[in-house]
Amino acid sequence: MSSRKTRALAEQYTEAWCSHDPVAVAAFFRPGGQIAINGEAPSRGRVESAAMAQSFYDAFPDLVVEMDEIRSTASHAVYLWTLKGVHAETGNYVKVSGWENWRLGEDGLIADSVGNFDAQDYQRQIAGA
Repeated sequence: MSSRKTRALAEQYTEAWCSHDPVAVAAFFRPGGQIAINGEAPSRGRVESAAMAQSFYDAFPDLVVEMDEIRSTASHAVYLWTLKGVHAETGNYVKVSGWENWRLGEDGLIADSVGNFDAQDYQRQIAGA
């Protein structure tokens, strides 16, 4: 996949996250694709990927995701992002950055994503500490 196409994919993925439509986010994954965040069990397939996205929307009703950078090769990419929003339960503003390491399918969709962010900082911000 060309770097231009990968950048377009990342920009559209960012827009999907900002749409607050979990099905739109899941559509960027191959039907058998998966995403694992911070070493947790992966969300497999589009139904689980949509549920994962919905969990972030539930936690942050005003969630905004910004693409910070995309770096790619023909079959892999690293998508760097920043999540911003007010936590639904605590009312605390959270801003956390992270990345997803993507393996891309021949169809141009995400086959596997391994995501990481600073979970301690994330929890600290949610708690308001």
